[in-house]
Amino acid sequence: MSSMTTGQVIADSLIAHGVDTVFGIPGAHMYDFNDALAQRQAQLRFITTRHEQGAAYMAFGYAKSTGRVGVYTVVPGPGLLNSGAALCTAYGATAPVLCITGNIQSYLIGRGRGQLHELPDQLALLRGLTKWSERVNHPTEAGALMAEAFRQLRSGRVRPVAIEAPWDVFGMRAEVTPVAPLAPLAPPLPDPAAIAAAAALIGGARRPLIMVGAGALDAGPAVLELAQLIQAPVTAHRSGKGIVSEDSPYGMSLVAAWDYWKNCDLLIGIGSRLELQYLRWRWFPRPLKVIRIDIDPTEMVRLRPDVGLVTDSTLGVRALLGALQPQPARRKSLETEFLSIKARAHSAIQSVSPQLAYLNVIREVLPRDGFFCEEISQVGFAARFGFPVYGPRQYVTCGYQDNLGFGFNTALGVKLAHPDKAVVTVSGDGGFMYGVQELATAVQYGINVVSIVFNNCAYGNVWRDQQERYEGRMLGVELRNPDFVKLAESFGAVGLRAENPQQLKAALERALGTGAPVLIEVPCPRGSETSPWPFLHPPPPPG
Repeated sequence: MSSMTTGQVIADSLIAHGVDTVFGIPGAHMYDFNDALAQRQAQLRFITTRHEQGAAYMAFGYAKSTGRVGVYTVVPGPGLLNSGAALCTAYGATAPVLCITGNIQSYLIGRGRGQLHELPDQLALLRGLTKWSERVNHPTEAGALMAEAFRQLRSGRVRPVAIEAPWDVFGMRAEVTPVAPLAPLAPPLPDPAAIAAAAALIGGARRPLIMVGAGALDAGPAVLELAQLIQAPVTAHRSGKGIVSEDSPYGMSLVAAWDYWKNCDLLIGIGSRLELQYLRWRWFPRPLKVIRIDIDPTEMVRLRPDVGLVTDSTLGVRALLGALQPQPARRKSLETEFLSIKARAHSAIQSVSPQLAYLNVIREVLPRDGFFCEEISQVGFAARFGFPVYGPRQYVTCGYQDNLGFGFNTALGVKLAHPDKAVVTVSGDGGFMYGVQELATAVQYGINVVSIVFNNCAYGNVWRDQQERYEGRMLGVELRNPDFVKLAESFGAVGLRAENPQQLKAALERALGTGAPVLIEVPCPRGSETSPWPFLHPPPPPG
């Protein structure tokens, strides 16, 4: 046993659990924890951000692109609330993010005295935004609660968690015994009867389709083996892109998969909410059977399949492979057909102009192992079907929250996790300005992200909707912007401008070799972009 403060116990627990980076902003409630981090700077790198939202998004990007825990720390009350959008993103996009925050003095919690940063019930708020949240009331609790936080992060469906400690508890000292990391809870084993039923459905299917999501990010090799065995294409919407490489015959964009879907008779969802099929395609071939593999048992209630397997994606797919392998007849290869469908889709989406021309250039220049961060923008929407991805986690998305302004900040976390890899993010002018202050963070720490800002001086998607659906009545969508090149230079970053795809190619090649944070502005006349939504929400086929 040794005498330690709560802050020191938490910091040591981070190190014991393999954390090497903490994002955040120091503040009064957190001083004793901040000091514990300062005492351990050799083991824990602290990245100071210019806004709490930036800290949380960077932790999200770090976690989303690695599968490791991303950690951030902010003061309670307004600091925590400022980070709330990123917590929502981590929850919706299946990212292991740990929030460490404070609270008012322990003896004043719940008394409504109006203390600095007081919320009526902060812990209840945290529990509404996370998978698991707890309060540390004494140094002797801190080690066990931290160990449980990491077990929650690494068990079952991945979602963020939070730890809070009152202002006076962070500096409280006591004799404590270190708590070793806890093993994650073992995933449920695949049910043999369900495996047999799923294998029977697959055996009777003529044209199965596999849909993958964030729950299958670590199951890529098994999914590809299943796809090859049963001759089924694999598709994804956002989070599952790259689980099966899109340069494989089996990896289909959502546009190609929609073409195949029209004659599909079996849908196999692996680690996916099946948003693409049930919310976006809005038309089902008949007859259609559904198999789901998901570690979250509530998914089987929320969207009931014909056969449900509550288990880890890899375990479930491997069990299916074991049941299918003894079948004597191997299916005839459909790779030629898959490649033909993919080619038709690739040709069709080029009509989304100029977004696809710019995305083609980015894909050409970005190294195969580079990272692409989308954003809520015309180019970002088009990337969901128009940007090929070759490996899991290389396409970083906000998931179903679709929250404007996440992209640039998230990309900084991705780059810090992968300093030797190229990281490119695309934003609209509206979304980029949400986090523009983190250009200072990028320059301060040498976070060499290339940010491409497509500037149409508008919230472009809302502008189009008001034009098309509300007879052109405009409200709050036209924006006055700075000169983005000069703005970047004022922060000490490199600013470039590209007027067309050819100029973007040259600028991006230069940017990736610069060794500094780079902002490339691409002016886009308002209303010049073709709507990507007919591909994201295709109409039902005729008849």
